[in-house]
Amino acid sequence: MPTTENASAGGTAVRDIPIDWEALEDAFENNAPEVHSYLHLGTGDVLRVVDGVADPQMHARIAADANYLRIDPVSSREQYRWMERYIPMVEDMELQAKLSQAIDGKGAFRRFKDVLMSYGPERERWFAFRSERLRIFMEAWLSAHALNPVPRPLWVPEVPARPEAAAAPVAPAVEPPPREREREREEVREPRRGKSVESLRKNLRDIAEALGPRDLDTLTAFAEFLKARRAARSFAHHYHEAQGPADEESGPASQEIASESRSDTA
Repeated sequence: MPTTENASAGGTAVRDIPIDWEALEDAFENNAPEVHSYLHLGTGDVLRVVDGVADPQMHARIAADANYLRIDPVSSREQYRWMERYIPMVEDMELQAKLSQAIDGKGAFRRFKDVLMSYGPERERWFAFRSERLRIFMEAWLSAHALNPVPRPLWVPEVPARPEAAAAPVAPAVEPPPREREREREEVREPRRGKSVESLRKNLRDIAEALGPRDLDTLTAFAEFLKARRAARSFAHHYHEAQGPADEESGPASQEIASESRSDTA
């Protein structure tokens, strides 16, 4: 097991160990006499052994294994003090009185939790308070045993690569005749059937009223783009129509001029 270059106050080399904080916190909190928890110094896993459930020889095998370190949980007396310290921090005076009454006598821990069950936000604050106290005890315990907690490596399961499905054959695109292409372009230019121009404009106004300033700016820019593109297409269409006949007439005219030039030469 690798160790760091630093040493503890007693001169013992500090050992890095990946800690499962949630499991370690649970082990420190559970101080039932029949529950015994051990920390594995190699993996950082927490092993729990319950008397009457686990193999009776389990304790002997763990004691003989130097990789396991017994965890000393926080005493009931100390955890009771946590409840006493937390109650004055509760702002709701009625809840504060209920909690003070709950920790009086045997079964204080169970009654304390039962009262907080009906107060969700306060219950979460208690859990945070208790976790902070447990973390202080855990860090002190790890430091006393020359253990330096490091992040646990994340295990990511390898997903087997799926065989790529055979690509479906793509039918060759058939280009429609020129007349059909022109008809499709005209249909795109015209409003959709079933909706008049006024209804489309009304829908656009309704949409614009529901948009914010930034979205309106984007919508305006896009509308200007469509307007400019339509103007450019219209200009190009009229330009080709105007140039087409002139180009066709230029051919015969040039031929006639050439013929006349040859005849004059002759």
